[in-house]
Amino acid sequence: MIKISASILSADYTKLGEEIKAIERAKIPYIHIDVMDGHFVPNISIGIPTVESIRGATDLILDVHLMISNPEKYIEKFARAGADIINFHLEATDSPLEIIEQIRETGKKCGITVNPDTPVEKLFGLADKVDMILIMSVYPGFGGQEFIKSSLDKVKALSEHIRKNNLNVDIEIDGGVKIDNLRDVLDAGVNIVVVGSAIFEAEDMAAEAERFSEIFKEFEHR
Repeated sequence: MIKISASILSADYTKLGEEIKAIERAKIPYIHIDVMDGHFVPNISIGIPTVESIRGATDLILDVHLMISNPEKYIEKFARAGADIINFHLEATDSPLEIIEQIRETGKKCGITVNPDTPVEKLFGLADKVDMILIMSVYPGFGGQEFIKSSLDKVKALSEHIRKNNLNVDIEIDGGVKIDNLRDVLDAGVNIVVVGSAIFEAEDMAAEAERFSEIFKEFEHR
């Protein structure tokens, strides 16, 4: 199935609890949590205490995206905080296999991410070892950026590699996805769509999520 992962980077933090309840009412199954350290990316966002608070407020899947240097130092902490999926950047380490094993040892699902300038082929040797691969379609660090169209070529190449090798791996995309480019994203092979401003800035989150779901159904029934 194709699913939305709602990026709380675009949420109103003065009423985060209400925003989480709205995500639940909209029947969005994943909450995408961008953790930024001001070093790996030029911005600082939320950390472990916020993940703990979100975990205490919902049973939805917490899709934790570590945009941080030295991710190996924090894997166990985010696992204990309640992450269901822990996703780290290939660019943040010289030892991705060790981090994958570290995540596996916590019992959590493992994801790996590449930035727009990183060739997707660098992930091919790791694709059979993870549950999710995240393709960044904007430069990480800030929400509200324009979608980078060349990311679709990376998704297509990855999707073909997964198909040829009969792998069970989710392909997630993050950045600038809206209704007007959604069909292109799904046609390339994405099945987890990170959506931020398009959901949180909608007048009716549930209605907007339903618009996404209707397009998802077109592709699921092919």
